[in-house]
Amino acid sequence: MSTEQLTVQNILRGLPSIDELVRQLMTHSDMAEAGLARVTEFARLSVDSLRSEVIAGSVTDQDLARLAEDRAVKMWLRTRQERLRRVINATGVVIHTNLGRAPLSESARRAIVESSGYCTVEYDLEAGGRGHRGTYVEDLIADVCGTEAAIVVNNCAAAAFLVLTVLASDGEVIISRGELVEIGGDFRVPDVLKATGAQLREVGTTNRTKITDYEHACGENTRMILRVHPSNYRIVGFTASPSIRAMADLARRKNVVLFEDIGSGALLGLGDEPVPSESLSDGADLVAFSGDKLLGGPQSGIIAGRRDLIDKIRKHPMYRVLRVDKLIYAALGATLESYTAGNAEREIPVLQMINCSREEIVERAVRFAGRIKKLNMGISASVCDGNSVIGGGSAPDIHPPTSLIAISHAELSADRIESALRRATPPVISRIENNLVLIDLRTVANDEEDLLFNAIAESFSPFSRQSPA
Repeated sequence: MSTEQLTVQNILRGLPSIDELVRQLMTHSDMAEAGLARVTEFARLSVDSLRSEVIAGSVTDQDLARLAEDRAVKMWLRTRQERLRRVINATGVVIHTNLGRAPLSESARRAIVESSGYCTVEYDLEAGGRGHRGTYVEDLIADVCGTEAAIVVNNCAAAAFLVLTVLASDGEVIISRGELVEIGGDFRVPDVLKATGAQLREVGTTNRTKITDYEHACGENTRMILRVHPSNYRIVGFTASPSIRAMADLARRKNVVLFEDIGSGALLGLGDEPVPSESLSDGADLVAFSGDKLLGGPQSGIIAGRRDLIDKIRKHPMYRVLRVDKLIYAALGATLESYTAGNAEREIPVLQMINCSREEIVERAVRFAGRIKKLNMGISASVCDGNSVIGGGSAPDIHPPTSLIAISHAELSADRIESALRRATPPVISRIENNLVLIDLRTVANDEEDLLFNAIAESFSPFSRQSPA
C-alpha cells in the first residue's frame, strides 16, 4: 500500500459511525425535531459524502466527526427551508406567482380554518344525507357573472383543458394565430389543445384576424371557436381582432361553441382585462378564468356559462380528477361573498393594493424610512418615486405609481442586504435596482409593518456589531 493510500486510510478512520453521529445530532434541538429516521438519513448522507471526498483528496481535515456533524445539520436546515413559509412581499408585485399569487382576505382565511375539520362539503343538513359538492360557490359565481351556471376546478389551465376535452375532443377548434401564446410555467395553448385530442385550426395572422377568417374556417367538423386572452403578451400597432359579440353571432350561425379563456378573472375590470360578465352578456357560451389572480381568491379555475354545457362538463370523468377540495370551496366562497355584498374593494387584499393611492404609500414610506434611520445601524433609508406591478400575467400595461424605500449601507452591497433580508424572520422579499435594495409598501399590509421593521433590524444586527456604523 502506497504512502498516499495509508494517509487516506488514516483520515478515513476519523469518520464517526452512523450510530455515534446520530446520537450527537439528536442532542441538537433543531435536529431532534426532524425525528430519528430522518436524522439517521442525514447522518448517512453526511458520512458518505465525506468518505467520497476524502478518497478523492478534496478533504484532508482530520476532524471528520465535527465536519460530519456540521454537514448533517446544514442538510436539515436546508431541507427545513423548503417548507412553505410566510414571507413579507416588499417587491411591489401584487400578484406574485412565486409568492403564492393573491393573498386571501380575512374572511377567506377564517373560512379555511372553519372548514378544516369536518364540514358540509357534500352533506345536506336539511335532508340529513349526501349533498352536492360546491353548489353554494357555483351559485355565487353564476350570480357575479350574470349567467346560468358555473363549475370549479383546480386552476385555469385545468378549466381550459376540461372544456376542450369534453366539448371538442372529436373535432376542430378554431383559434387565431395571435393567441397561440405561451404563458408562465411553460403553459402553451397549442400543447393543451393537442393533449385534449382536439384538432387545431389556426386562422388569421399573428397581428390581424378578421371575423371572415373564422367564418371561412368553420366546417362540418368544427366544434368550437376559442378565444384566448394573451396574458402579459401584447402586439401593438397594426392589429385587429373581432369582438366577442361578432364571434358569438358567427358561433350561433354555425352551431358551434364559443369559449373564451379569459385568464385573470377581473370581475370588476382593470385596464383592458376582459370581464367575465361582459363576455357572457356579449354572447360567449363559456368563459374560464382564475380564482387566484385579480379575483383575489385561492388557486382555482372557474368555468361559467350555459347550463347545458356546464352539466355536460360535470358528468365527464375528467371533472372528478380536476375538482377542488373543501378548503378551496371555503376560501373561494368567502371571497365571492365580498363581491356579492359589494365589499370586494374594501375586503380583497389584491384590490386594496391595486387601488391604494400613491399619496397613501408616500405617507407610509416616509414614516417607515424614519423608523429605519432611528435604528442607528448605519442604514441609509431614502424615499423615491417608482412603480408597482400587477403581476401574474395580468394588466401588463398598468404600473401603479408608488413610493419606494431605498435601503443601502456603506459597507454592504445590495446583494448582501437582499440576501440578509431573505434570511430574516419572517423572510422579506425585496428587489434591487441601481445597487439599491427597494421596498414597496404597496404589497406590505399595514399590520405587517412591525414585522417588516423587526426583520430589517434582525438582518442588519450582525453587521452593526462588526462596525461602529
